[in-house]
Amino acid sequence: MYEIPFLYSCRNRNVTCVVYTGDRDATGEEIVEGAFRRFNIKLTHPVKFVFLEKRYLVEASLYPHFTLLGQSLGSVFLGWEALLKCVPDIYIDSMGYAFTLPLFKYLGGCRVGCYVHYPTISTDMLSVVRNQDTRFNNAAFITKNPLFSKFKLIYYYFFAFMYGLVGSCSDVIMVNSSWTLNHILSLWRAGACTSVVYPPCDVQTFLDIPLEEEKSTAEHSIVSVSQFRPEKDHPLQIRAFAKLLKEKGLGQQPSLKLILVGGCRNRQDEERVNNLKRLCEELGVSNDVTFRINIPFEELKRHLAEATIGLHTMWNEHFGIGVVECMAAGTVILAHNSGGPKLDIVVPYEGHITGFLAENEDNYAETMAYILSLSPQKRLEIRENARRSVHRFSDQHFEETFLLSVEPLFK
Repeated sequence: MYEIPFLYSCRNRNVTCVVYTGDRDATGEEIVEGAFRRFNIKLTHPVKFVFLEKRYLVEASLYPHFTLLGQSLGSVFLGWEALLKCVPDIYIDSMGYAFTLPLFKYLGGCRVGCYVHYPTISTDMLSVVRNQDTRFNNAAFITKNPLFSKFKLIYYYFFAFMYGLVGSCSDVIMVNSSWTLNHILSLWRAGACTSVVYPPCDVQTFLDIPLEEEKSTAEHSIVSVSQFRPEKDHPLQIRAFAKLLKEKGLGQQPSLKLILVGGCRNRQDEERVNNLKRLCEELGVSNDVTFRINIPFEELKRHLAEATIGLHTMWNEHFGIGVVECMAAGTVILAHNSGGPKLDIVVPYEGHITGFLAENEDNYAETMAYILSLSPQKRLEIRENARRSVHRFSDQHFEETFLLSVEPLFK
């Protein structure tokens, strides 16, 4: 999706907001309704949608090898289609298609900006390949072969160089966290026009949930909120939960439930959920794990309101909106000790603890056991601290910082 900022059009009525989208199976009205139903986003001004036919060119499944390069080149063709259908005065990429920036700037004559949620490649990714670590994006057959690892490292360095060139074309660069800022400054080297703009989190909706001391400890629910994508590392959540039940003797009293709330975008995500269910069967926790897929916003609120612990396991999460939502809803957050959660979100607020961090299966199981061992009063103190800390991630704060950052594009 590419867009002229809607927030600006709210304050300047002569600005038309255009959104390029590949959702050809839905109407503009249905897209707006979906945004309200799933994310509680209400639009007060009309948006024009331009529907694109070549979105398949940026699907990862089309490029089983050299995926980063394939998707980036595919985005250029998709961007060309968008440019032919509508030439904007200002172009802002909010989907991470940096290779479209020079296309719109030099061929379209547009002023260009971008809001980077996650770098297409990062210095951490280079380190993983250099150190031959096995990750979801660095297969074991590559890490075990020095020649393959060397070739992939050269490919990554080449791609990082190209990524830096196209990114530096941007007139305005916004990033969503301190973690993303560090990587973009390292790769794009455009510090003068780069700023941090925390993404909008509908914290007020979650802050409206009454926060009270737990009246019953007969049952605890642990809730995870994230899309069912490989980098979210749901298997780690299930294994840590199984270890918690087994080693800490909490399988009987009080009863524990792990609730995995998330969205499925396609068949690959659905297959991923099926694999997770099979993992639950293998570990003997099927009766203790519940999957809630593509649920309405009100149901999400209910699960968070009833949860004791909010769980997050993604390594180097660029920001972590789900983490913020869990904290605003009043759960005790347990997030991965990396990325946005570590640098921006689960940090002390006015000298008081706001949550917990962990890195591996044992850490997660031990920390969950520790949280559950705390008194209800102590957990309430942590929940209150966390709630007070999330106001800096509100919609209003996003609007203010976003408008300030894009102002140069309108001059």
